[in-house]
Order: sequence, then C-alpha cells, then structure tokens
Amino acid sequence: MSDLSGERLAELRQAFDSIDASGDGFISEEEFLRHFPDLPAEALGSLEEAADADGDGRISFEEFVRLLG
Repeated sequence: MSDLSGERLAELRQAFDSIDASGDGFISEEEFLRHFPDLPAEALGSLEEAADADGDGRISFEEFVRLLG
C-alpha cells in the first residue's frame, strides 16, 4: 500500500466505504451483491478467490487495495 499516492488511497477508501454498508471494515458477499446486483455468480467467486487472501469470507480494506491498487 505504501507505493500508492495519498489521492489513490483516498479514492479506494471512498469506494470501499460505499460498498461496506455495515461499516464494519469488511466487505461481505452480501454487500457486494447489494452494491452490484447484476454481478454474475462466477464473477463474484473469482473476485473472492482473488481478493480474500486470508480466506475468511470477507474482504478487508488491505485486500481491496491489493486487488485494485
């Protein structure tokens, strides 16, 4: 994360927070589906596989940044 500009990190934080409806600091599958209702199941599965580094079934901000940064 340290190689990203402050502006890019702020953009990613804003995007993350808009998806994290519960405000718990994690994006769940349900939150992704609520934010992207037309997302195909296979795309969601690929996203979780690529982003959920620790396998806990949700995406932290750090994982989100690694994916999109």
